[in-house]
Amino acid sequence: MSEPLIWIVTGSFLMSAVAMVGGVTVFCSPATLERLLLPLVSLAAATLLGGAFFHMLPEGLGRATPLSASLWMVAGFTTFLLLEQLLHWHHSHSTREADAPPVTYLILLGDGIHNFIGGLAIASAFLIDPRAGISAWIAAVAHEIPQELGDFGVLVHGGWSQRRALIWNFLSALTFPLGALIAYGISQSFDVTGLVLFGAGNFIYIAASDLIPEIKQQASLHAVSLHFGFFITGLGLMLILAL
Repeated sequence: MSEPLIWIVTGSFLMSAVAMVGGVTVFCSPATLERLLLPLVSLAAATLLGGAFFHMLPEGLGRATPLSASLWMVAGFTTFLLLEQLLHWHHSHSTREADAPPVTYLILLGDGIHNFIGGLAIASAFLIDPRAGISAWIAAVAHEIPQELGDFGVLVHGGWSQRRALIWNFLSALTFPLGALIAYGISQSFDVTGLVLFGAGNFIYIAASDLIPEIKQQASLHAVSLHFGFFITGLGLMLILAL
């Protein structure tokens, strides 16, 4: 087994295991979770931005023209915008139809697609440079932890048992190694640089559209200081890994 494939397989299945983090909510009070989530969201937003700008973009620019790199990044950004809009539309539409799937299934569908695209992008980063792959993987994990905690809460609130929610969260996370292995397979015939830049666009969209608006809603000085501190810490970590 080649070294890049070892990195990809190991990272992929460790990422899938992160889906089980929702189980810790069993041992935490709602107040404790509330205190933990937003600092984690701040850290995740910073690591996603740092992973995109300090690692994935420089690697892509070294192998593609500036215009090509920009197009791939915009495509990644726009794809996630479209995906979220379609999921929001379907959720809104389904609430008006008795036989439509509930929001819990939409959460799993969106998470599965997100993980598949993440697998494609992060495996491609490993193929170009292991350091870029590691930084992208760390950024994705930092994002996945608060997301999986939130998804688990939505599933349980929607009437699912904790055991069922954990199992289906894990199954949706298996689309990550699927995407990663597909990226490895096509790398034998195609240049995967575009997928790295596409992933950078995904990271920027998630950080700017989904995560940063969450932490901006907190108005107290303590919250601002705490969340900005976690944000700077995440950027610093990604910058150190780039040096």
